[in-house]
Amino acid sequence: MYAIYRLFAHYNAWANARLYDAVAGLSDTDYRADLGVFFGSLHRTLNHLVVTDRIWLKRFTGSGDAPDRLDAILYDDLDSLRVARGAEDARIISWVEGLSDADLAALISYRPVSNPVDITQPLAPALSHVFNHQTHHRGQCHAMLTRLTGTAPSLDLAPFQRESGLGMS
Repeated sequence: MYAIYRLFAHYNAWANARLYDAVAGLSDTDYRADLGVFFGSLHRTLNHLVVTDRIWLKRFTGSGDAPDRLDAILYDDLDSLRVARGAEDARIISWVEGLSDADLAALISYRPVSNPVDITQPLAPALSHVFNHQTHHRGQCHAMLTRLTGTAPSLDLAPFQRESGLGMS
């Protein structure tokens, strides 16, 4: 089971880097434009992904900052946000690479920000959610980029696998 999470951690960083490369070419007006997705703009959606990764990593590891709002704006400029994104991706990879199958089966307990009730579940499904959540919101960013520029980079898993060799055997 561990191998799939290693693949997803590395894929996640690759897809985020490609997305940030594309977003860097936008004007600040386009970057902040409310385009009707859940968090409105690329700026707010990209901040949300850093927020939620920090919340989940705090739950998983017991360390780091955990914002108390899902719509918190941690960084007001793209350059600072990109540095933070890279640091979170490196943190995720490092943590995932230290996991064992026993760790993935272990129970974790936490309280969601949006519905503060006690939850206990195995780590593996919670970690699956983290990677799926990233993919979901990157898809929204992809749609916003396409609307703004007419094009967006491929963020598919298969090109990552061909480039990296991960998950190919």
